[in-house]
Amino acid sequence: MNLALRGLALAVLGLALASCSSSRAPQPVAPGSQPISGPSDYNRPHRDGAPWWDVDVSRIPDAVPMPHYGNYKANPYTVMGKTYYPIRDSRRYVATGTASWYGTKFHGQATANGEAYDLYGMTAAHKTLPLPSYVRVTNLDNGKSVILRVNDRGPFYSDRIIDLSFAAAKKLGYAESGTARVKVEGIDPHEWWAAQGRPVPMVLAQPKMASPQPAAAQPLAVAASQPIEQYSPPAEQHAAAVLPVQVEVKKNATPAVSGLYLQVAAFANPDAAELLKAKLSQTVPAQVFISSVVRNQQILHRVRLGPVETQAEAQQLQDSVRLANLGEPTLVRPD
Repeated sequence: MNLALRGLALAVLGLALASCSSSRAPQPVAPGSQPISGPSDYNRPHRDGAPWWDVDVSRIPDAVPMPHYGNYKANPYTVMGKTYYPIRDSRRYVATGTASWYGTKFHGQATANGEAYDLYGMTAAHKTLPLPSYVRVTNLDNGKSVILRVNDRGPFYSDRIIDLSFAAAKKLGYAESGTARVKVEGIDPHEWWAAQGRPVPMVLAQPKMASPQPAAAQPLAVAASQPIEQYSPPAEQHAAAVLPVQVEVKKNATPAVSGLYLQVAAFANPDAAELLKAKLSQTVPAQVFISSVVRNQQILHRVRLGPVETQAEAQQLQDSVRLANLGEPTLVRPD
């Protein structure tokens, strides 16, 4: 790699690290003030999926259960013709079922609680838990668990019982598969702090209010005393995550690479492909383009470099992309 190219790659690497959430140490977030993380040039995609910028989610702390002294958002509401009746007390809530996650499409949008959704925040969406509330979610397949703040509504399809942020799904080990069997348990913040052997933080300590009463057994009894909110998210709200998919290609067994291309990644999300293309165009001295193909009834948008003519050229491009932390290019044949 010549000195000019190495300098350019190092400069891009510095910018990537500066814009990446993993460069900041996660700080405890006060309820109602969730941050927005990710590159400043990120444009919301038309379909949901995983972010293209990488963050070490192990450094993101779980939500800290805090007593809530204001009003809970627990009014009945209607979505796509169906009315939901939230419960008034989540402290003893327990349920087992399928969890999904939502990501890039909703990043930065307002949640049902009025907070901004951060796909790297430790939050969740639930159809009937009061907002806000806290839950422990355990992946029944691997035993991993996280504590989350419920601040949104969903998922409104299928039989899934809870929708987690991308970071939470990643920590539980199912971001790649999309769904997992989980156990959801409500948390009493006062009991949680007592179990830590610590008092509730003084900054939030206020006189205890009367405990909320469970919702009436009959939904009509609740509806009679509370108005039904017309909460109308898009029909595809919190739909199944469309994950970036790496296309499987055969390795080239011969040293000759003339006429081949380097494929950096393949995405179901076209906006993610365009973002990567833009980054690569600033990084490598080669043509960057997107080639789309249908795989398993899904359109994949493949980000490629080339064509390349020599093994040395291919190696130089691969090194540049890796140094800029933009992927692991693989040699592929034209199609």
